Amino acid sequence: MTWEVRQTRRFARTYKKLTNATLLADTDAAVMAVASNPDVGERKKGDLAQLWVHKFRSQGQLYLLGYTREDEVRLVYLEALGPHENFYRDLKR
Repeated sequence: MTWEVRQTRRFARTYKKLTNATLLADTDAAVMAVASNPDVGERKKGDLAQLWVHKFRSQGQLYLLGYTREDEVRLVYLEALGPHENFYRDLKR
């Protein structure tokens, strides 16, 4: 059973800028993995305690898919997408 998935504006802007077909396919696969099982990611601590992060590789580079979830209504919000470099710093802004 899949969860309902919604995008934030930050995620939508980043996703829209993806031009590489391989990266798009890998991102779509990561979103489907999160939609089918939100426990696939790991929960962060500290300032980002509400955030879950699913890590996946595309073209030899590590990418992170940040999301939050509401268990009561089975809803996943896609928050951010990007390479590991400066991902958490940019997310705190």
